[in-house]
Amino acid sequence: MVDYGAGLDRALRALHDEGRYRTFIDIERRRGQFPRAVWTRPDGSEQDITVWCGNDYLGMGQHPVVLEAMHEAIDATGAGSGGTRNISGTTVYHKALEAELADLHGKEAALLFTSAYIANDATLSTLPKLFPGLIIYSDALNHASMIEGVRRNGGAKRVFRHNDVDHLRELLEADDRDAPKLIAFESIYSMDGDFGPIEALCDLAEEFGALTYIDEVHAVGMYGPRGAGVAERDRLMHRIDIINGTMAKAYGVMGGYIAASARMCDAVRSYAPGFIFTTSLPPAVAAAAAASVSHLKRDQARRDLHQERAGVLKLRLRGLGLPIIDHGSHIVPVHVGDPVKCKMLSDRLLSDHGIYVQPINFPTVPRGTERLRFTPSPVHTMPMIEALVRGMDDLWSHCALNRAQASA
Repeated sequence: MVDYGAGLDRALRALHDEGRYRTFIDIERRRGQFPRAVWTRPDGSEQDITVWCGNDYLGMGQHPVVLEAMHEAIDATGAGSGGTRNISGTTVYHKALEAELADLHGKEAALLFTSAYIANDATLSTLPKLFPGLIIYSDALNHASMIEGVRRNGGAKRVFRHNDVDHLRELLEADDRDAPKLIAFESIYSMDGDFGPIEALCDLAEEFGALTYIDEVHAVGMYGPRGAGVAERDRLMHRIDIINGTMAKAYGVMGGYIAASARMCDAVRSYAPGFIFTTSLPPAVAAAAAASVSHLKRDQARRDLHQERAGVLKLRLRGLGLPIIDHGSHIVPVHVGDPVKCKMLSDRLLSDHGIYVQPINFPTVPRGTERLRFTPSPVHTMPMIEALVRGMDDLWSHCALNRAQASA
């Protein structure tokens, strides 16, 4: 007989032995106090902490406009949507959010999903049904959701080296000129915080007759004059055929979407199992997300302060000689390069300094590139930054790690 329990034990033991077993800590966000939170220790005691690894990049999950919209919607409609979008789960709140997102990106339409992961997976796995013979060219460091969608679609795929436009050109030239094609990439790659060469990729797409698909999840709300992302900042949105985004990061709520032509959204809506067979977002969530998107179209001051705080943190960490990875975005990775020491730093920052940052280990990043990934926000104060810098300075020495600058 197969000992399934022993198999599970082996798999989990391997993670512990490699120092990359992931531990979840119990935290409770307190309304109006983010990034402050309360950590419930394993012994049941509580400790005040500062969250430095959240994806609520702008603190909008606590914004009064967002909370008010959610309260009003839940009082009006109740908790859940009651069905899939096809069967009783489409409400005025879903339609209003899709209209808000289409307007944000200057597209004819938008389509909601329960997460940006599902939006990527469902859309990329459906496109070959719409364009038989489609070849998808995917950046090597695309998010797992994009990789999964491309893998599952059953069509042809090509992987080009990260941000390597010349390699992509070689792949395009090797394929049938008349085959339908799509180039899939991201605007900001979240583990290093680097930007994709959007204009150059659009130029190639135009030259070879390919569609363009961009993941803007780490940019929407934060870049561009209305927060539509890096493509808006660089005045390239009109050259992107499909834009993927999220409401779970800068917008502080939940859910994902694509924005594209009305025909594209209609076709994905009609063919994608990940859309057809999934219960729709609760109306209160859709209402809160719409309020957040609408607000951030006008709140440039919050975006400016976000970039300022990120710049200060990078400057202070670099001043200590810590190996930060800086590509100019709001994401601040500090290279550790050892899974055990990475977790030790995370554990000690939490227990000794009340600072919560999750270690980033394999398979999220390649072995040997383990890191702590800080996500400063406009609601992180200067005293919070100073406390983080002091904690990192102390523990970096304690762990006997080199103070050599990482290259950008």
